[in-house]
Amino acid sequence: MPGSYQPEFVLLSSPDWTDYELIDSGAGAKLERFGPYRFVRPEPQAIWQPTLGEREWRRADATFRADADAEGGRWAFNRPIEPQWVMHYKGLSFWAQPTPFRHMGVFPEQANQWDWVRSRIEASRRPARVLNLFGYTGIASLAAASAGASVTHVDASKKTIGWARENQALSGLEDRPIRWILDDALKFVQREVRRGAQYDGFIIDPPPFGRGPKGEIWRIDESLPELLGACRELMSAEPLFVVLTAYAIRFSALSLYYLLSEMVADFGGGLEGGEAVIAEQRTGRLLSTAIFARWSAE
Repeated sequence: MPGSYQPEFVLLSSPDWTDYELIDSGAGAKLERFGPYRFVRPEPQAIWQPTLGEREWRRADATFRADADAEGGRWAFNRPIEPQWVMHYKGLSFWAQPTPFRHMGVFPEQANQWDWVRSRIEASRRPARVLNLFGYTGIASLAAASAGASVTHVDASKKTIGWARENQALSGLEDRPIRWILDDALKFVQREVRRGAQYDGFIIDPPPFGRGPKGEIWRIDESLPELLGACRELMSAEPLFVVLTAYAIRFSALSLYYLLSEMVADFGGGLEGGEAVIAEQRTGRLLSTAIFARWSAE
């Protein structure tokens, strides 16, 4: 049983980017390049000092100023930039743009997971059904679809699903079977259980707190165990993988590891957990951005 042995912990990096770069980090911030533009965003994990001088940081096209008492904030632009632009990763194309919540529509540290999901689907050599919960702008869904999977993508934001569908068109994957579902993740999974649905792969990337389209409340410490329990009932007889990622929570990677081990206890396979990191291109210094646990049948 996966939960009965010592966890295998790893650091997952994503070294194959050309359209993204972590230029520097420190003093509670990070300097990044998304496509042709440079941005400064808050980063609580970066408690060390930057290695580049202020002159390099001032070259950024925009800086996000976080509100002291809220998740949001505002962008301060040093020069005009395009409102959105196309980025690429291994055959996938997607829009990037500054949002009011500091995000850019893409989480670069997730590229390792996109590659891993693709490899699991391709190695299975059989049709696969994948459920992507809290799917955001859909890059993980597109990675799974590009490998031949039928994907159900669930998100509570109509605007974000529209963004994801635009990314599908940009990637030339409009003919791939992706269901775009506007719904509360837990309620959707519970209905799928009642319908007798089954999935071979699961991509789960929940926020610490959120609201569904009808005002449903999501609190990760209360809701995630219930969600994974319901997902367990959706697992096919021969599932392929589960990926679970979390940002900005008080849990450790151990918490996700043991929670996921309960979900996959009957299937054997391999389970690992750890941190998703980004390496500074110049120094190789690693910045931890998220924790994860993932299981594979192989």
